[in-house]
Amino acid sequence: MNNSKILLNIYDRLFKSFGKQHWWPGDTDFEIVIGAILTQNTNWGNVEKAIKNLKEAKVFTPRKLYEIDINRLAELIRPSGYFNVKARRLKHFIEWLFLKYNGSLPKMFKQDYVTLREGLLSVNGIGRETADSILLYAARKPTFVIDAYTKRVLVRHELIPEDYEYEEMKAFFEENLPEDVSLYNEYHALLVRVGKYYCKPKKQCEECPLRDLLNNAR
Repeated sequence: MNNSKILLNIYDRLFKSFGKQHWWPGDTDFEIVIGAILTQNTNWGNVEKAIKNLKEAKVFTPRKLYEIDINRLAELIRPSGYFNVKARRLKHFIEWLFLKYNGSLPKMFKQDYVTLREGLLSVNGIGRETADSILLYAARKPTFVIDAYTKRVLVRHELIPEDYEYEEMKAFFEENLPEDVSLYNEYHALLVRVGKYYCKPKKQCEECPLRDLLNNAR
């Protein structure tokens, strides 16, 4: 079975088992962007608390976050953890947004994918996973998001070597799947789901939808 068929087989199994995941949570594209930055090294429940604080303080707009004192911002996002670091990261992003796109997400989203990804990666504190999350879930650009869950699933099912880097894993998906924003969105969410519940550091294969994948792929 070739890689394209294996990846589509994985997707079909996971979707059949888990259904639509409705990712990424957020009422607006701006909320998705801010959430992608805040969710680094924490869970989504903590991010929701931080975003709720920003909304209640009436500072949840690009302009207000641009103007807010960084110490006040850090206090508001305290529930997200590493709040001083994340306040700086938010400030770096917002300042870049105003410098390049006059604070406008729609203008930012009109930028071509390659230029926009390079721009996001130039922002201090935004790595590849965060940049690709913003591009896929908010800007709706066809980029595959890679995280620790994804790598664990791929390595354990012998689809990639252990030493594959982020860009190699991203290319593995993009070169073997149709270029489809909705597919990339749902696929990544499903991989996170199977990684959280079955493909844990201590694996639980008995009930996993992918338990016999290796045997069928040979």
